[in-house]
Amino acid sequence: MELEVRHLRVICAIAETGSLTRAAAALRLTQPGLSTQLRRIEGLLGGPLFERRTSGVVPTAFGQVVLTRARAVLPTIDELMDAAALAARAEPGPRHFRLGSVNAPLLGGLLTALRELHPAARLTSRGQGSPVPLVDDVAHGRLEAAVVGDSPGYELPARPEVVLHPVVTEPVFVALPAAHPLAARGEVDLADLAEEAWASPHPDDDRTREYWCATFLAAGHRMHTVHEVDGRLLLELVRSGHAVSLCQPTFEELPGIAVRPIAGSPLHYRHLLAWHRDGPLADAGAALAAHAAAAYRTATARSRVYRRWLAEHRA
Repeated sequence: MELEVRHLRVICAIAETGSLTRAAAALRLTQPGLSTQLRRIEGLLGGPLFERRTSGVVPTAFGQVVLTRARAVLPTIDELMDAAALAARAEPGPRHFRLGSVNAPLLGGLLTALRELHPAARLTSRGQGSPVPLVDDVAHGRLEAAVVGDSPGYELPARPEVVLHPVVTEPVFVALPAAHPLAARGEVDLADLAEEAWASPHPDDDRTREYWCATFLAAGHRMHTVHEVDGRLLLELVRSGHAVSLCQPTFEELPGIAVRPIAGSPLHYRHLLAWHRDGPLADAGAALAAHAAAAYRTATARSRVYRRWLAEHRA
C-alpha cells in the first residue's frame, strides 16, 4: 500500500471534525471502515496520528506534523485537478473519455462500446483496487465512467452526482492449489475451508475483507488470512500450495490452480457501472451497462467451472 491523496483527506477530515463518527459521515464511509483505514494509514506512516479520548480524537504530536504538511499539499492538488479537468474539457479535437475499473471482466466491453458510439474519441483507462476512489473520481469529473462493485450488506455509499447501475451479481468461488484434496470435489463446503491458510488482498475501504470474515463468523468459522498479497503474488502462493484464496467465478483456471464453487453460495459480489448523472455519458449509460453485461457473459463462457455451475443452478 502506498500513501494516496485520499488518505490525506481522511486525516484532515478526522482532525477537522474531531470524531471518527462525524468524519465517516462527511466522507460517506462507515465508522468501522474509517477506523480500519486510519489504522492502515498510521501503519504506513509509522505512528499513531490521533489520540482517542472520551470527547473524541485529537492529533498526536506526530499527527500534527503530518496534518501540517497534508493541509499544505491538498489545496495545490485540488487546484491541479480542477485545472486539468477544465483543460481536458476545453481541449480542441476528439473527445476524451476516461474510464476506471476495479478487477472485473467488464472494462474491455465498455471500451468496445464507447469505440462504437464515438469512433473518433480518445479513450484512456486505469485500474484501482478499491471502488470507493473510482466513484469519487466520477463524482468530481475526473472519470467519465467506472466499473465498480460491492458486497451484500456493504454496499457503496450513494452519491447524488453518480448513477450506480447494477450489471450482475455473482457467487464468489475459491481458488485452490491443484493438488489440494478439496480440488477433487465439484464444490467445497465453507466449513472445510475454515482451517486453511488464506491469501487475501490488503483490506481496503470497500470492506470486502470485512464481508468475507463476517460471513465466516456467521457460519461459526474463522478466516485465517496469513498472506496479505494480491495479483500475481497471490496466484503464486496458491499455485505453490501455501494458501487458498477467494476469487471471481469468471477467473480462468491456470496450471496448478483449481477453481471451485462454495456449497450454498454463501458469498456474493455485485458488479456495477458508475457514471456522472450530468456527465457526457449520462444519455449512453444504460447502453454501456448492457455492453458491460455482454462482456460479462463472454467472460462466463471462458470459465468451464462457472458454466457448469450456472447450468446446474439455472436448471
